[in-house]
Amino acid sequence: MKRMGMLFRAKANKALDRAEDPRETLDYSYQKQLELLQKVRRGVADVATSRKRLELQLNQLNQQSGKLEEQSRKALSLGREDLAREALTRRAALQQQVTDLQTQHQTLQGEEEKLTLAAQRLQAKVDAFRTKKETIKATYTAAQAQTRIGEAFTGISEEMGDVGLAVQRAEDRTAQLQARAGAIDELLASGALDDPTGTAKDDISAELDRISGGSDVELELERMKAELAGGSSGQQAIEGGASDQGQQAQRQDTPKFDKQ
Repeated sequence: MKRMGMLFRAKANKALDRAEDPRETLDYSYQKQLELLQKVRRGVADVATSRKRLELQLNQLNQQSGKLEEQSRKALSLGREDLAREALTRRAALQQQVTDLQTQHQTLQGEEEKLTLAAQRLQAKVDAFRTKKETIKATYTAAQAQTRIGEAFTGISEEMGDVGLAVQRAEDRTAQLQARAGAIDELLASGALDDPTGTAKDDISAELDRISGGSDVELELERMKAELAGGSSGQQAIEGGASDQGQQAQRQDTPKFDKQ
């Protein structure tokens, strides 16, 4: 089972490698980086919003603290020390809140600066990755086109391989048909097969053609011998022999009639 699992994983990995397009992988990675950059920017915006909210609260507390201070002064001028003391007590409580909010404001401001710097660095990395991605995609596309052209010229691509097999099958089929046609012609000529069209020669005609062809060969051979011998008499003898053979063949072809 372990071996089968390993074999299955190897087959699946090979299939994935064949189906994987590096350009699609690069585009997907770039999209993920853009999503991450967008999240960082949203984080910076959220921190900035919180910082701004604290600033508004600080302004309100400072305004209330200033108002209490004026009220305490006015009460003291009117001889109401008790009211002045109460106003100052409330102002002290507000000052404590202001101090706490200022501490939070400084913390948020520091976080905002860090996130802003991180967003800038991430933006630079995304821009660099985009440039590199486009370069790799262009190089890959050019290499792929060059490979396909080379495969087309060499005939090792799958498409050209199929064309080559089709051509080979057509040539084999043509050779087979030519061989079959030649065999049929030989069988018809020898009389082994009947010609339904009636164009094939019978045995007697074939034998006469063979004798005639043989005579022509013999005559040509004797003529060549006579030419080599250089004698004109030999040539006349050959021509006479040819005439005798023709007359003999004519006598053989002339039908004989029985006397009544």
